[in-house]
Amino acid sequence: MKTSQTAMNLAINAAWDYQLLTFPNPAVGAVCIGAYGEILSIGAHKKAGGPHAEVYALRDAYVALSGDDGIALSNDSAYIHKYLREHHNNLFHNISMAVTLEPCAHSGKTPSCALLIRDLGIKTLFISCKDSNPIASNGVSILEDAGVTCTFGVMEEAGDKLLEPFLQWQNKPFVFFKWAQRLDGTVDNGIISSQTSRKHVHALRNVCDLIVIGGSTVRNDRPTLDARLVDGKAPDVLIYSHDQDFDTSIPLFSIPNRRVFIEPSLEKIKEYSLVMIEGGSSMLKATEDVCDWYSCYIAPIIGGGSMSMGAVTENFEVLHAKINDNILLWMKNRNVND
Repeated sequence: MKTSQTAMNLAINAAWDYQLLTFPNPAVGAVCIGAYGEILSIGAHKKAGGPHAEVYALRDAYVALSGDDGIALSNDSAYIHKYLREHHNNLFHNISMAVTLEPCAHSGKTPSCALLIRDLGIKTLFISCKDSNPIASNGVSILEDAGVTCTFGVMEEAGDKLLEPFLQWQNKPFVFFKWAQRLDGTVDNGIISSQTSRKHVHALRNVCDLIVIGGSTVRNDRPTLDARLVDGKAPDVLIYSHDQDFDTSIPLFSIPNRRVFIEPSLEKIKEYSLVMIEGGSSMLKATEDVCDWYSCYIAPIIGGGSMSMGAVTENFEVLHAKINDNILLWMKNRNVND
């Protein structure tokens, strides 16, 4: 595989680690490549308002090349930009980069990545996708005007998949369905996912506008549906139920600054931008017409449950898989585009 493709693959995988967690920004990854084709650093945008992927990659490349760890642990984008401009000492003139999305031209909550790349003297840039956001786009024009060689379309199909949620929530809600299961397919009887996976779910809740859950799950599990494992916020909740009678001592009802809706339809989703649906087979079937993606956490456990996702029939395309102590699959329904 060519160096540019190897680097872009690493950048795309890094971005997937933070998919949706960057809301309302896109998930982006970046890699710095040394003069001999070696991988110097890998960066990813982690949360809105924080350093962009290029900044993390450039920070770590600078530390590796210079031995100066003055910014090694910094998450202050403006400070990293300033430090690199003042201390780079022409270290980047033989360095190239792979970025999943065109570097931003705009200076908003964080400074322009395109201007930083230009000012550090990087000469070659490989880019998966062009930025269609009119506010942040045209970074390549800045770079090419400065003599930087920019090549678009490196692993473009994979880059496009990475950007799907961001492009959609500009205009309408992006909705994903989440569930956890064991290797034998069972989904019931207590906690299934690892602590790492549960923290990831809480991080996703923290950026979502709305959680949708079925009435029977609320009555049986008595959930809180907050983001306490990451000290995050608790989004609004839509309980999808024809029966309006609920025990309001169930924890989800007592979260400050949260709105809880009990409705027999899913129309409320249209008022939000990023929506997570949690549930089992009944909710999977009931919400298939509104779901864009699916996330499944698979625990390496056999036994302990008796219920599966049942007779639901879906044909999923795997968009990305990550393996740690559980397997996380990001998927979409193949039948949607048939």
